[in-house]
Amino acid sequence: METREQKTSPVNLVSDALTHVSALVRKEVDLARAEIGENVNRAGMAVGLLVAGAIIALVALNVLAAALVAALGEIMDAGWAALLVGVIFAIIAAVMISKGTKDLKLSSLAPTRTVKNVQRDAEAVKESTNGH
Repeated sequence: METREQKTSPVNLVSDALTHVSALVRKEVDLARAEIGENVNRAGMAVGLLVAGAIIALVALNVLAAALVAALGEIMDAGWAALLVGVIFAIIAAVMISKGTKDLKLSSLAPTRTVKNVQRDAEAVKESTNGH
């Protein structure tokens, strides 16, 4: 049977502290694991909604394009109306793709401000070491 002095000895106190810290870390890891699981499920649901929305948007665009062709078909030959609508959408798509491609070039993604700051800092360090 442990006496009160044995329970409060430094070795027992350290042992108890390590046991409590270990249990706390385990509980925090379990909590983090559960939270990550919930977040992954939520993100998966969001991606599913985005994909479904994109598909529905494409269907809507097709219906609107068909309606535009039908409306223009009242004014001109249906073949020319379809060609006109197709060319207009192709031009819009080409402009968007060109802009997106230009914006995604690696040079535009490089951290130019950070590079300039690092170069400036390197120059300052070089000047301070050359001066002494």
